[in-house]
This record gives sequence, structure tokens and C-alpha cells, in this order.
Amino acid sequence: MELLPLVCLCLLSCSGETSAAGDGVKVVVKEDDDAVLPCSLSTKEDITAKLFDWKKDGQKEVFFYDSGSHYNNGRPGQDEQFTGRVSHFQDQLKNGDASIKIIKTKMADSGTYSCDFPRLQPRQTFYIELVVDQVLRDRTGENIPGAAPEPNIKTLDQTKDRALLQCEAHGDPLPTVEWKDSDNNTLNADSPQISERGGRSYITVKTTVTKTDRYRCVATQKENSHQISAETSVYIQGEILPSCDFICK
Repeated sequence: MELLPLVCLCLLSCSGETSAAGDGVKVVVKEDDDAVLPCSLSTKEDITAKLFDWKKDGQKEVFFYDSGSHYNNGRPGQDEQFTGRVSHFQDQLKNGDASIKIIKTKMADSGTYSCDFPRLQPRQTFYIELVVDQVLRDRTGENIPGAAPEPNIKTLDQTKDRALLQCEAHGDPLPTVEWKDSDNNTLNADSPQISERGGRSYITVKTTVTKTDRYRCVATQKENSHQISAETSVYIQGEILPSCDFICK
């Protein structure tokens, strides 16, 4: 019978959410966070001079250790996806701990990982499922087809006590658009208007503001976790300013 890994409290607190998943362990982290994948022998025997091999989905070489030789000290063979991103805990090998850390996790890192001790008698293999939750962020440089570019914002009309702001955005799929103030509060706005121009769909949203502040138009495409914004500063003449922060920053 295979032995289940012992998951210490440190791993639980340092690598996102960790929970039992069938015969293995499930680790859940947010994109760009580091993930610790636990793998420990219940015997806690010293594995400094042992061999253990980490693979992803049964194929990709993640981390290979053999009596001190591993991918981070010149050993070849590591999959390009993990080059320079995976490390082990050298000082914990004496306790039978073969856990690894993957830094700056990506969506592509999600999958099933195996931690194998092929030379042990009997052979022991542990399985860890890694789930990387995608987060909303600006993915302009990730070559995502149809990703919305920075919205176009303008002030349509302004008086001494109010300003009418307009935001226009496009993308495929068409993004949702909302206005926010400097405290990240969502502002009341007119109903979005959809138009067609040059074979492309545009969404336009207007809002009226009555105080001096920095305002952001945020365009979001949840389908590909892309979010991008543009900002403008508004000065309301009749308002007494508590400070010049909105201008000075």
C-alpha cells in the first residue's frame, strides 16, 4: 500500500490552500503566487543520498534529485516550463521531505504532479494536484487574441460643479466597462451603448461626477481574465480641496 505524504502546517500556510484529494493532496494558489507541493516519507528517513523524481501529468520533468545532483546545479533534462522556477528544501531532506516550491505560478502549471521514489523498497509514489486560479489583470503583453486595449476616455462637458465623463472600449469578446473613483468605488453610470464601426464593436459608458478626484475607466474580459484601465483627473472648481494629492501624484 502506498504511503500518503505528511503535510506539515508550514506547507498549509505558505502555499495557498492545501487539502486532501482522494489518494493525494490538492494545492490551490492564485496565479503569480508561489506554490509548495508537499511530499514526505512517513518514516522520515534521511533522503539526502536517495533519488526522487517530480513529474507533471506523467510526462514533463519538473524536478529530479539524485544524491545531491539536481536540475538547479547543472543536471540536464528539466522541462523548459519549469527551468529556473523550481527548488527543493535541502535542509529538510534529512527528515524525508522531498517537497518542492514552484515560483510565480502560471495557469499552465495546473495539473497532476507525481513525486516518485523509484529505488525504495517498495517503490513509493505520491500524487499532488495543483490548481492555479487565474486572476484579473492586464494581459496586453500575453498575445491574447481579442484582448481589449486601453480604453479611450474624455471629458464631454464640465461646469463649476460637475463633469460628464465618457469611456469607450472594444475587444473580442466585448468587455464590460465601469467607472471607479480613487477609492475603487464603482460609480453610477448611464446604460452602456453598443455601436459598430469599421467592422468592430464598441461599448461606451458615461458617468457624471461632482467632486475633485482621479477617475478610472475599467474594461474587463472575464473570459480570458483580462482587465485594463485608463485614468483621468477631474477638478471641480467650486469644491474646497483638502489637499493636492490628486494633482501631485
